[in-house]
Amino acid sequence: MPMRKYATVDDYLADVPAKERAVLKKIRATVKSVVPEAGEKISYGMPAFTYQGNLLYYAAMKTHVSLFPGSKSVVKKYETEIKRYGTASAGTIRFQADNPLPATLIKKIVRARIAENRARATR
Repeated sequence: MPMRKYATVDDYLADVPAKERAVLKKIRATVKSVVPEAGEKISYGMPAFTYQGNLLYYAAMKTHVSLFPGSKSVVKKYETEIKRYGTASAGTIRFQADNPLPATLIKKIVRARIAENRARATR
């Protein structure tokens, strides 16, 4: 995708090809189902959720879709499950729109990130 500046998540999604947009909308709806009070913003040129700090980012790339939990430990924790759908490195999960992450896995990742953010907030 071309790197453009987007004012809102909806603007970003409107500029994504249909197949990838459907996957990103599923990610968005799944995150909102877990934490409806999460904030949304564009950060680093992509959609992001915030909840007691940055929660996660997601985006459509030229050859894949990415979910960025922003946590090496969360990616490592779910590494085995992630492998079935794509590849993981450091804080990034890459997968194909034809083989998206299931909502159950996204929910686990979101809950783990919420726990990390809460723990950090209490320190």
